[in-house]
Formats: sequence, structure tokens, C-alpha cells
Amino acid sequence: MTAAQQQDVAPDDGHGDRDADARALASTVRLRILRLCLDEPLTNRELAERLDRNPATVLHHVRTLVDRGFLVAEPVRRGARGSREVPYRATRRTWGLRDKSGLVPTLIDTFLEEVRLVDPDTVVATRLGLRLDATGHAELLARLQALADEFADRPPTPGGTAYSVFLAVHEDVTRDAAPGARDRA
Repeated sequence: MTAAQQQDVAPDDGHGDRDADARALASTVRLRILRLCLDEPLTNRELAERLDRNPATVLHHVRTLVDRGFLVAEPVRRGARGSREVPYRATRRTWGLRDKSGLVPTLIDTFLEEVRLVDPDTVVATRLGLRLDATGHAELLARLQALADEFADRPPTPGGTAYSVFLAVHEDVTRDAAPGARDRA
């Protein structure tokens, strides 16, 4: 992990209240704000434009994220016509959160909102059905997490293209017979 990322990533510690963190992240708008502020600090006006939202509504979301340590305000700068603008940068604190289980519905909804904005021909997607024991499942999760961590730890490539990765692993309850079906067979 880069020194900047180590400084920014705070596991479920310093901000203490996991419920408040979960509430702050339980919004597709807030998760999209964090993604937009990942590579460059953006002002409330810039965020509102990119999200096609009302600036006052976006400011509410920004303040919530700042209060929980997910965004940090950068030094004030002068905007158009001399206005005072505060750019915000994502702290990457979400990557250090250990328990994201309560965020799954919002993560999925955010992914769907974002993927609808791109040409489907540019999306690489796959589905895979596996049958694993507990050890194999744990190995799969550990290896996927290690790969994600490896790429998250890389510094951004100057001039590189921004990509988003969404990964979900879940029990496939539809592939097993209905309760009692095996007994009747």
C-alpha cells in the first residue's frame, strides 16, 4: 500500500460508530460521490454537475461523508467569478472497513446505476457457478481479496483510464433441490 493510502485507510476504528458509518454509506449517491472524488478533488458544484443532481442535495451528502471521515476537504480555491470553492477528496477509508455486509444492497444498486452509464460492449462480465466446501470457499474469498488489495495498493497510472470493478460471491440457493426433494427421489 502506498504511504498516502496507508494514511487515508482507517479500519473500523478512529471514527468508532459502525452504525453511523453504515448510515453514511447507505446511499448510492454517496458511494458515487466517493468514486468521483477518488482520483481528483471535486467541489460540490462539480459533483452536482457530474451526478446531475441539485447542489444543495449533493452538499448534504458531502457533509455526511466528511463528518464520517470518508471525504476530506482540500484547501479552498477560487472558482468562477471569484467564488469560494471547497474541493473534496475521498480518503479511501471504505476500503479498510472490515464488515461491508450491510452495504451489499447499496453496493449492488450503485454498480447498476454506474454500469448503465457505459456502453454495454465495454463491460467485461462473467458468471461462474462453483460447488465448494468451506475450505474452498474461504480460499476463493481470500484469493479474490488479495488480488483486489494488490490492485488497490498500486498508485494510479498517470494518464491511465479509470475502471470500476464489482465482484459478488454468494451462495447459489437455486441450484440445490428444494427441501425434502432429495428424500422423495
